[in-house]
Amino acid sequence: MITGLTHTMLFISDYDKAIDFYTHKLGLELRANMDLGGGMRWVSVGSTSQPNIDIVLAKPLVFGLIDEETATTLRKAVDKNAMGGGVFATDDCRKTYEELRGKGVEFVSPPQEQPYGVEAIFKDGCGNWFSLRQSPKMNGNGSGS
Repeated sequence: MITGLTHTMLFISDYDKAIDFYTHKLGLELRANMDLGGGMRWVSVGSTSQPNIDIVLAKPLVFGLIDEETATTLRKAVDKNAMGGGVFATDDCRKTYEELRGKGVEFVSPPQEQPYGVEAIFKDGCGNWFSLRQSPKMNGNGSGS
């Protein structure tokens, strides 16, 4: 039986640049940074509010199920900033947007009202873009108001 998700992977272009971005700009904690040889490192970061979920930052290299053709395709997508990394949650999208912009985070779009909450889109500078999302306020029946 599956008991939960503990790690998820993001392909990045540069380990040190990614560590700087995720720790200094987003405020995540560095959980692992090990040299595995052959240009590979095991680097993971995570939110202190989610101690059981690590984001593994990995270069698209040949390993496991990734052959050279696939690694090359992934590197091209990373180089084009075409990788959608996911959604980061916040209680106040507008406030977090201003804080992150002040730290130099590049936003593609400012906070906007959406049917699913308030959302802004930003890039990590390492090949990924993310949604920064504030869930809508809920009314008494559990649906957004």
